[in-house]
Amino acid sequence: MRKALSVGRKEVRQILRDRRTLLILLFVPAFFLLLYGYALNWDIRDVRLAVDDRDRSADSRALISAFVNSGYFDLVASVERASETSRLMDRNEVRAVLVIPAGFGRDLRAGRSVAVQVLLNGDNANTATTVMSYAQTIIQSESARHRAAGGGGIQPAVRAEPRVWYNPQLRSTLFLVPGLIAYIVMITAVVSTALSIVREKERGTMEQVRMAPLDAASFVIGKTIPYFVISFVSVLAILFVAMLLFDLPVRGSWLLLLLTIALFLIGALGLGLFVSSVADNQQVAFQIALLASFLPTLMLSGFIFPIASMPAALRAITVIVPARYFLVALRGILLKGVGFDIIWPQLAALVGYAAVMLLLASARLRRQWA
Repeated sequence: MRKALSVGRKEVRQILRDRRTLLILLFVPAFFLLLYGYALNWDIRDVRLAVDDRDRSADSRALISAFVNSGYFDLVASVERASETSRLMDRNEVRAVLVIPAGFGRDLRAGRSVAVQVLLNGDNANTATTVMSYAQTIIQSESARHRAAGGGGIQPAVRAEPRVWYNPQLRSTLFLVPGLIAYIVMITAVVSTALSIVREKERGTMEQVRMAPLDAASFVIGKTIPYFVISFVSVLAILFVAMLLFDLPVRGSWLLLLLTIALFLIGALGLGLFVSSVADNQQVAFQIALLASFLPTLMLSGFIFPIASMPAALRAITVIVPARYFLVALRGILLKGVGFDIIWPQLAALVGYAAVMLLLASARLRRQWA
């Protein structure tokens, strides 16, 4: 037992010297418990709602107030023309549009049943299903109120007619496959490049590279090119398999799709190179790469949990998660067929992220070579 305690004391001293390992053991579990304890939330709140009120009566305003006062919907736009609905949906500015027909109040007072249309953005099947349930519950409550005020009746006073755009059958596959593409690509690209420079360090070939007439930027670009080509071919293979097996549509431009994938890949590879420049061995590089790619892509990108339902602090953190922008652009191209004029903000964010990651990796290597 005395010998075992001696080994234990030695290990404690070694752990205390290795501050990076100590930080991972103590801080990271508590941090992720706090972070994802708030992120893992199946409730959907603050659904962005637009209203196309063609009646503009007291009854139509009461129905709109019922949506807003429910606590689930935020009224963010008023539609004046039908063409505005497509623009709002394509830009993801709204998740639902409530269309109240002309004569809504008159028909209610006459005791006739009135149909109210609810248009839903179906690019996220889980969210669309939940929002549809919210809308139907609110409309049923309003219908019961009008039926009670009018003396009853068999037919509901107000009927909901939901219509799902982009994914009418609400197939979960069309929602999951783009997210899986981002998830697989991010992990493989980051991990593969994260191990590349560390491998040079462990083999001792990094000193030979430093002696060569080569600057840090050229070294980073040269390291990125092979993994970029391999990862790009892998993404195309995933896409074609998804199209063949899961009937994944490509309604937009293939050129724009390839550009979006390329930008996302460059950012992921840049993150991997930065991780490899920070880590001293392949084990640490692998752990950091997983933490930097796996959890943010899975939890904070909107892949599974809606970003709008997260607390404000977490929504601020998602701004630096590249998969967030990639998923919006990818689903827009695949499911909606949108063009560059719609997704250029997401592409600009991917360009900025890739540039920052490559610059950080180059700067870190340049400092090590000095």
